[in-house]
Order: sequence, then structure tokens, then C-alpha cells
Amino acid sequence: MNDILLIAVYAFLGATSAGLMGALLLRLLRRRSIAVSLAVVAAVAVAAMLAGTLAVAQAMFLSSHDLRVVTLVVAMAAAVSLATALLLGRRVVVGTRELVLAAREFGNGGTFTAPPASVPAELAALSRELAAASKRLAASRERERTLEASRRELVAWISHDLRTPLAGLRAMSEALEDGVAPDTARYHRQIRTEVDRLNAMVGDLFELSRIHAGTLALTPARTSVYDLVGDALAGADPLAREHGVLLVGNHVDTVPVEVDGKEMTRVLANLLVNAIRHTPADGTVAVAAERRADSVVLSVTDGCGGIAPEDLPRVFDTGWRGTEARTPPAGAGLGLAIVRGIVEAHAGSADVRNVSGGCRFEVTLPAAGA
Repeated sequence: MNDILLIAVYAFLGATSAGLMGALLLRLLRRRSIAVSLAVVAAVAVAAMLAGTLAVAQAMFLSSHDLRVVTLVVAMAAAVSLATALLLGRRVVVGTRELVLAAREFGNGGTFTAPPASVPAELAALSRELAAASKRLAASRERERTLEASRRELVAWISHDLRTPLAGLRAMSEALEDGVAPDTARYHRQIRTEVDRLNAMVGDLFELSRIHAGTLALTPARTSVYDLVGDALAGADPLAREHGVLLVGNHVDTVPVEVDGKEMTRVLANLLVNAIRHTPADGTVAVAAERRADSVVLSVTDGCGGIAPEDLPRVFDTGWRGTEARTPPAGAGLGLAIVRGIVEAHAGSADVRNVSGGCRFEVTLPAAGA
């Protein structure tokens, strides 16, 4: 028993010496290729076995023949171990280089394509994560391009919409100043109308800027959907009468919601004005509200004849006005963008789909207490 313990002690001391030297060597070569590190690890394993064997041989006074036999066996094991480590290291290095090249192309603005060579599990997992990040980045770039195009269109439309009333205001003010206005009272009324239109446009731009900046301050309070819809219908009734459109709000449940009453009234007003302007005379605009699970769904259905399927995803984009048939005589295409921004600020969602004879805008809000 004492001989076994003594052999274990000598073998441990010899292997520990080789291990310490290997750890020092790995530290010195830590910036080199992983193939070199693998070769060092294989060499350390063989050297530790050889050092332990030599220590035991010296302590046990083995014959020189036996020592040569043991050394030869260890040398063969070392050669095979080093060859295996180099082959594995080469495989890892090749896979890593291909992954680096693919990542470099990805960083230069392209898309990431996983290298075709088989790589270890860790590198394969890294490759999958890079591929997923590439898809997310491509989607983000596409959204950025869409937003940039939308901003450019908005600037162009706003410039046009501002230039037209300003030119009219200048002409009318010059006519009044020169005393050549045939009907000064009518000119004053027209000036007030144009100023109100410009004020509304500037208000929409300010509201949209607050939404995009995330500074829209909400004051939520518990209220009934029935009251919100009733106030919105009352406010839109004069415009509906002017256009000969019938407003219907018979299917409205008395469901409580926790919302900012002022902002949500603006949402419903924008939807109703949009629906009334795009519904022909003698048409109907229907408002409904119902509870679905833990949500409240408000819907406004018009008789516009429908929206082209390819335009449906853009309806809530900033500055979108649709085709000429749906382009309003006034406005900068901000109303629906404001609707979506306010609804999303309430942790809700806005959607649109075509129905028979028109389209339906739906606003989904969390129910009070949900």
C-alpha cells in the first residue's frame, strides 16, 4: 500500500511540473492560433504522463531497458496526439476563417451567409446567431428606407400644402391693402379659414413630432367607450351632414377603458373624418365597439370602395395619402399616422382591412383592469 501511495505522489509531482510549464506556455501563446493551443494541450498531456513515468522510474529504480520501452511508448502516443491535435486545430482554424470572411461581408453592408464547411458546435451556434442578426438588420434597413421615403414625401407634400394657402393669403392681403377687394368681409372670412387650416396642419405636425420623439404625455382615466364614441359622433355630425353621409353607432358596448380621453377622442375624430371624406354621398359610416377577451375593439367602417391590397400596409405611414381617388382636398396625410401613434402609446394597436363596399379601421385597446 505504501508503494502505491509513493508511486501516486511521484507521478503527481511529475505531471504537475509538466502542467505548470504547459500553463505558462499557453499564457505566452494566448494570442496565437487556436491550432497552436490545441497542440500545446496535447503535448502537455503526453509530457505530464512522461514526467510522471520518469519520476516513478527513478524512484523505483527501473532498469534502463524498461525505461526505454516506456519512453518509446510515450513517444508514439505523443506523435499520435500531436497529429490529432493539429488536424482538429486545422479544422477549427479553417471554419473560423470562413466565418470571419462571412462576418466581414456582413459588416460591409451585405447579408450574412453561413460558411459551407462543417464547423464545431460553438461556431455553428455563432453562425446561426449571425444569420438571425443579419435578417433582423435587413428588416431594420428596409424599415429605415421606408421611413426615409415617407419623410421625403411628407416634406414635399407639406411644402406644397403650406405654399398654396400662403400664396392665397398673400394675394388676399395685398388686395385688401390696395383697396381692390370687391367683398372685404368675404376676404376676411377666407383668410380666417386658411389660417385655421394652417393652424390645424401645424398642430398635426407638432403632435406627430411628440409621438415620434416619445414625449406624448398621457393622462389616463377610467371612462366608458360608449361616452367616447358618443362625443366623437356628435363632433363629426356636422361634417357628415355636409357630405350627405349617415353616421351609425348602434353597436357600441358600455365597456370601461383606461385612456386619455382627449387623445382618444382625437383618434376617433381622425378616423371619422377620414371615413366621411372618402364615403360618397348617401353612404354610411358605422362605428362599433365590443369587448374581446381582455381587449376593447373600436371599429369605423366606411363606404370608400376599398383600398388596393398593396397599399394596405402603408395606410398608417406618415404622409401617405393613397391614390388620387382617396386623396383628400386638404391635409398632409398625418391623421392616420397620429391615430397609430396615440393608440400605440396606449399599449394598443391599429389595423385596417377591406370589407364589402369599403374598409374597416380597427383600434384595439386594453380593457380597464385587464
